[in-house]
Order: sequence, then structure tokens, then C-alpha cells
Amino acid sequence: MTSYKGTIGILTGGGDVPGLNPAIRAVTIRAMREGYRVIGIRRGWAGLVDIVPQPDADNSECYKVLTEEVVNRAGRTGGTFLHSSRTRPSHLPKAMVPAHLADRYTDDINDITPDILKNIEFLGLDYLIPIGGDDTLSYGHRLYKEGVKVIAIPKTMDNDVPGTDYCIGFGTCVTRTIELAHTLRTSAGSHERYLVIEVFGRYAGFSALLPTMAGAADRCVIPEHPFDPEHLAEILTYDRNRHPSKYAVVLVSEGATMAHHSGMSFEGEEADQYGHKKLGGIGDKVASDLKRLSPKYNNGKRVNVVSQRLGYLVRCGDPDALDSIVPMAFGNLALDLILNRSNGRLVSVRNGTYDNVPLDVVVGTKKVVDVAKYYNTERFRPFYHSFAQRPTFIMTSDI
Repeated sequence: MTSYKGTIGILTGGGDVPGLNPAIRAVTIRAMREGYRVIGIRRGWAGLVDIVPQPDADNSECYKVLTEEVVNRAGRTGGTFLHSSRTRPSHLPKAMVPAHLADRYTDDINDITPDILKNIEFLGLDYLIPIGGDDTLSYGHRLYKEGVKVIAIPKTMDNDVPGTDYCIGFGTCVTRTIELAHTLRTSAGSHERYLVIEVFGRYAGFSALLPTMAGAADRCVIPEHPFDPEHLAEILTYDRNRHPSKYAVVLVSEGATMAHHSGMSFEGEEADQYGHKKLGGIGDKVASDLKRLSPKYNNGKRVNVVSQRLGYLVRCGDPDALDSIVPMAFGNLALDLILNRSNGRLVSVRNGTYDNVPLDVVVGTKKVVDVAKYYNTERFRPFYHSFAQRPTFIMTSDI
């Protein structure tokens, strides 16, 4: 019988991003070489919700023991082979309570954390490594406060997990946004139109601001500052008329809001277990307003619009170089902490240096763009100054 130093559980929660599988691989390879067993928990927190803590139960849909063979094969690919969900065990709808717990949790919304703790004990987990955004990691923080040894790894396309300059998935998101914006220019230029591209960013505008700074767009609107569609139409018409091919490009964060209008744009009213409705539609609203307002600034002539929502095109597929390297480092940082018997930490990058910070940061602060410092609200674009001593992604260390 093999003897282990301990058992490490790892899971991925929330939206998929490129770089998750390399992170799982890094944790597993290093952990096994250090004498630990690694259990991959399937479907995020849902795997821990659905476990039946009995030796003869079939829990194959809830977790699997990871091996070098499994993670080496998956580590070259995008997405997460452990799968993911937006399950929140502290706010679990009655319909999602597993059958073996149905008689104990009968409210419309239930906190089943006591049974999550039992399932962690059943699996024999000495450490738990959740990979996710602030929603997923906020429940990891809850478990840490309940006594579970948690080391967290930040992941999100929006790059909005506080405590770190960089989150897994952001590099690929920026790379793809730049590529797709340049690709879409051919249609906008051919028809002399405005090009409106809706990108990720619920509360933080990094995924719109960075590609714009890199030349992917003329302008951008971000969640941190409500915008006036009429002023945007005036600015974009100015850009269009100065361009030899008579077109202009604007990136619109999915969480952006219009001045004098109420709230964000949603696909529907249904919210997930973290209280978030699915965003979508602000790009089309901007496109409609630009078309309507364009004659006022274009000598009475209407300008048509190409409107495209990038959505899953920037989160699918293989990771870029940065989202292959950073997850490897994050996974090894997590093992460094475990070997040092530390817990309650978030691995991080700060000003180009790998580090770690207290896990409390994920519930204590919000990470958004410092508008006064980095965003020209009158011109709908980044400020291009003060680059000296800034991190790779310029405005991402102000937390």
C-alpha cells in the first residue's frame, strides 16, 4: 500500500478559461513528486455537494484521483477537464440539494456547508486548492474560516480578483480580443461602418482597456464610468472621418452602463447562485444608438454598424504563452505554501514578481480600473502616460 504525505483536493469553478488545465497539471505533477496524492473534484463546488460519503457509493461523477498520465494529456489543452459550475454550497437552491440530503435541507435556499465539511473529511483532504474568480474563491474563504486548509489560485477573464495583478485566462482574453478586433476591421472598413465589439467585463474594464491601449480599437467604454451615447457617436464619427477607409472601432465592456439609464444589460432575469444575471446586449444597444445618432454628426447621413459580441470566442481553445506559463508558476507556488505548512493564502503576481497574499483579500476589496489614473472619460480611451515602473499589464496592480 502506497504511503502519502497527505491528500490535496483541487477544483475549478465559474467560467472556463484557457490555462486551467496547465494549472491542474502543475499542482498534480509537483504534488506527486513531493509525495502527495491529488484528488480532482469535478464540476467545481458541485462535486463536493453531490458526494455520498459512504465507502460503497459511486462518486465517480464527483471526483477522480489524478495521475501524471491524465494531467499531462490534458495540460496542453484549454478549458478544464475537471469541468466547472457556478454552484454555491452556502446558497444552494432546494432543487439542487442531492437526494440523500433532501430531508435535511428543505428551504428554498440552503447552506449545506456542514455537509461539505463532512465530505472533505470523507475524502481525507489535507489541503484544498480552488481555482476561480472572486465568487468561487469567496466560498473557499468560507471553508478556510471553517477550518479547512485552503490555498487559492486566481482565475478570470476580467482580471478582477483583488490581491493579484494577473488572473489565469486574462492574457488569452486580451490576445484573442486584439486578434478578433483586427479581423473584424475588414468588414467594417469594406462597408465604411462603425464597429462595435462587446467584450468581457462585468465590473472591471481591463479586458476592454488593455486591447484598446494596444491599438485594437479607437475607443472603449468600461463599467467603471457610465457613458453618454451621444458623445460617443460624436467621437466615433470624428475617428471614422479621419480614417482612410472610413470606419471606427469601439470596445464595449459587457457591464458598461449608459448615463441617464438604469443598470446593466442582461439576457434575462434569471440569476445564478451568486446573484449574477447573465450579461449581454449592451453592444447591440450601443450599435443602435450610434446608427440613430450618426446623422447629427455626419452631415445628415446615417452610418451603419457592424456589431459583434465576442463572448466564448475569447475563452475557448488553447491558452496563449502567458496562460501556459503563469498557471505553471501558480501551481508550484501553491505547493510551496503547502510544503511550508501555510494556508489561507492566494497565490499572486505583483509588479512582475510571484508572491502570495492573505485569502481575506478576495472578500474584503474590489479590483476595478482606477478611472482617474488610467481612463480618459471625455475621450473614451486610456491615458498613455506614466509607463515607467508599471507592471506588464500597466494598470492592474492598483488594488
